[in-house]
Amino acid sequence: MHIVMLGSESLTKDWTIETSLHKLTRVYDPLEFTQINADVYIDLLFEFDANRVALLKTLMAPVMINDVSFPLKEIGEPFIRFNGWSTFLDKPVIEASCMDDLKDTATSIFKTLDKKVEWVPDTPGFITPRIITMIINEAYYALGDGVSTKTDIDIAMKLGTGYPYGPFEWSSLIGLKNINELLQQLMKLDKKYSPAPALTKELNV
Repeated sequence: MHIVMLGSESLTKDWTIETSLHKLTRVYDPLEFTQINADVYIDLLFEFDANRVALLKTLMAPVMINDVSFPLKEIGEPFIRFNGWSTFLDKPVIEASCMDDLKDTATSIFKTLDKKVEWVPDTPGFITPRIITMIINEAYYALGDGVSTKTDIDIAMKLGTGYPYGPFEWSSLIGLKNINELLQQLMKLDKKYSPAPALTKELNV
């Protein structure tokens, strides 16, 4: 199997294959996808816009996209959608969604990459990202209300819950833009997901 993967060094480092059986080619520009014949294409830097979707649509093999916010019915293409947020890719299990007729193929691809797939509903946020995003958003509400500082909230959350990161540490690693993008999608379903004013303010600084 020849796998072509688009992503930064920090994102691609957590994906490994048995090189004696398979080939992994890393690229750094989406246009490079169209120049290489492969068995699967993985876009770790996926952005939901018409040009990106149109480019990926031309590829004659399964396409896997790192997308947490937008369900496949909104994207409009039968891609394999998975949670590739920073701090999640180094885990052995990955949340993903795709059409039923692609699940066997996708499971085989994830296994080749030494990952176990957990199939979840094709909804904004999947499961874990939605929960982490809400924790981060609540932390920004607390910050905006003057409850405590970022540092103290991070320390309290790690000590109190055993999480590997505090909410502000996590938002920095994932990217506040990604957190806000998911909140904007979730807010269409329920206003309780509205981004905290302090989060929006920091994003616009």
